[in-house]
Amino acid sequence: MHNPINFTEKAIAAAKEALEEGEDGIRVGVLGGGCSGYSYALDFAKEAEIDDDDIFVQFDGLKVWIDQHSASLLKGTIIDYVVTTMRKGFVFNNPNAKTTCGCGSSFS
Repeated sequence: MHNPINFTEKAIAAAKEALEEGEDGIRVGVLGGGCSGYSYALDFAKEAEIDDDDIFVQFDGLKVWIDQHSASLLKGTIIDYVVTTMRKGFVFNNPNAKTTCGCGSSFS
């Protein structure tokens, strides 16, 4: 299966560094809400908490789970990690987003 999302090398390194003991990887998803309709979610995950129908992908040893619904909305998304004078964090570059909010954390 083709990965619905991709991570840049910086995002992989940042996620691995942020993982704490007992966490197996991260869950990427989309939630209803946000100023543009949907908001991005990136949380730490334990394998025991993962749903059987979640999509599993791995990036240089980083385990990532995505629920089926979110995968369809995130298809082709590249997750990056940026550090600027104004901001530090994960950025979702989603080719499916018709509009995004000013902060970049929600889309429609």
